Amino acid sequence: MGWEAWFTLAVVLAVVGLLASERVSGPFVLLGAVTVLLVTGVITPESAFAGFSNPAPITVAALYVLARAAEVSGLLEPVTGAMLGNGSTRGRLLRVVGPTAAASGFLNNTPIVALLARQVTSWAARVGRSPAPYLMPISFAAIAGGLITVIGTSTNVVVAGLMGEAGVAPLRFFEIGWVGLPITLATVAFLALFSHALLPDRRAPTDRMDGAREFAVEMEVTAALDGRTVADVGLRNLEGVYLVEIERSGHVIAPVAPDEVLAASDRLTFVGNVDRVLDLQRIPGLVSASERHFEVGGSRFFEAVVAPGSTLVGSTLKDVGFRGRYGGAVVAIHRSGGRVPGKLGEVALRGGDVLVVLAGTDFAGRWRDRGDFLVVSSLGAEVPPRRGKRTVVGLVAVALVGLVAVGVVGILEASLVAAGLLVVTGALTATEARESVDLNVVVVIAASFGVGAAVEGSGLAGSVASGLVGAFGTFGDVGVLAGVLVATTLLTELITNNAAAVLMFPIAMAVSTQAGLNPRAFAVAVAVGASASFLTPVGYQTNTMVYGMGGYRFGDFARLGGPLTLVMLAVTLAVVPAVWPLR
Repeated sequence: MGWEAWFTLAVVLAVVGLLASERVSGPFVLLGAVTVLLVTGVITPESAFAGFSNPAPITVAALYVLARAAEVSGLLEPVTGAMLGNGSTRGRLLRVVGPTAAASGFLNNTPIVALLARQVTSWAARVGRSPAPYLMPISFAAIAGGLITVIGTSTNVVVAGLMGEAGVAPLRFFEIGWVGLPITLATVAFLALFSHALLPDRRAPTDRMDGAREFAVEMEVTAALDGRTVADVGLRNLEGVYLVEIERSGHVIAPVAPDEVLAASDRLTFVGNVDRVLDLQRIPGLVSASERHFEVGGSRFFEAVVAPGSTLVGSTLKDVGFRGRYGGAVVAIHRSGGRVPGKLGEVALRGGDVLVVLAGTDFAGRWRDRGDFLVVSSLGAEVPPRRGKRTVVGLVAVALVGLVAVGVVGILEASLVAAGLLVVTGALTATEARESVDLNVVVVIAASFGVGAAVEGSGLAGSVASGLVGAFGTFGDVGVLAGVLVATTLLTELITNNAAAVLMFPIAMAVSTQAGLNPRAFAVAVAVGASASFLTPVGYQTNTMVYGMGGYRFGDFARLGGPLTLVMLAVTLAVVPAVWPLR
């Protein structure tokens, strides 16, 4: 390899490391990598910014608008209303994951999972059940269902755009469904049959601390409680919440004895179930440390899940000036795997952290689709959907699918017209349409094209392809295909699915050229491998979304997702060569 290939390899490894660490936002990492490759002459300006003129990012942006309209109109409400209810856990799982997978074939899966996750957690709280058996299967079903059509996931759209640039006819609307539908059916069956046995119950049916989602919250003692003991105030035997420490003038008192005398300005740290944690706000003489100087009147509590690519990741609440920036005060934080250490304002946030925010009633509307949070939901009543626009949104969605499926218009044109119609008909306001677009995802896709161009143009793709062909060629043509599929699957668990697709695509094309095999089959393998992220909570944003909401541990994803990944690999390697002959 020449110096360009070695340099590109170093840049790619740095990109993978930074994205996997979640300490730097995805757009910054990818744009920085493109800039370095451009300045050093590895790629030309045309190659560096080709992604910004590719139809893929624009198509994805337009599809976000459609997905948002489906959410606010309650388009899926009739289906989701029948998902839960009486019956066995296995029966409920089938009723949940089946429609989830079907809907994800035609709508962006992120808002689908956000909608269903809120409904499932609300239902679980009402009936005293754990949401954990349902949330991860919902995410996995949505991921698999996205493989039914080319618009089912942004990764399919990206691969279709890359195929056009490579001189390969882009994927037709239902073409990927030849392999995506069998994967989806196998996934739904697997989840319904085995997920209940493989997933541990991470939350008890009651609100006891055992197994419940633990939030950490800090309260400050006012003069009203000065001189009274912990036992006198009734803080020792609270239901579902536990006083873990007292900070007084920089000194930490832990464990806390019942006869410990409280002093004004003491900072108390509690952990417990979110509902019980919020009950602390009602104890006279205690005030939330985060709530001080925050206007409570006209406010309510919200749950906000930190997005992996958010600017919040790696920063503390104090660093970002959360209150001034978002107009809310964080009163509690939950992190899967244990309570967060230290003061809330000094905790370095991670993707998947669940924040309980005290904010104005418009907080969800202002920040739900900005990219900093995967999902924002009120802990009180939800805003009712605009059911009057449900018919309009449904007709627009059906028209988009039908016209693209029969080849009357392209995906880009149909998506843009659909987005425009939704605004013109009032299904969404112009502001809502703009805010529905996750710019982090769009920029990551566009910038990834530049890195992909460097991988191909520097000769790195050819060198990696030679290694893959040499390593897997002894297992025949299917073995070579398996090498690309497995490599893509593992890479997508470390970085974003779209970035994995763009980085692996030129390598897959080089492999097919060197081995004399059908490039279309390898493009499909990249699309499947980049989308089917079942092993970690960081490989796909819907996994990250349910990670904190379900109270899961990191390894829980591999427990359920490991066998499911093997199912996906087996189905893909059986179907792809049959539908797209390798020779």
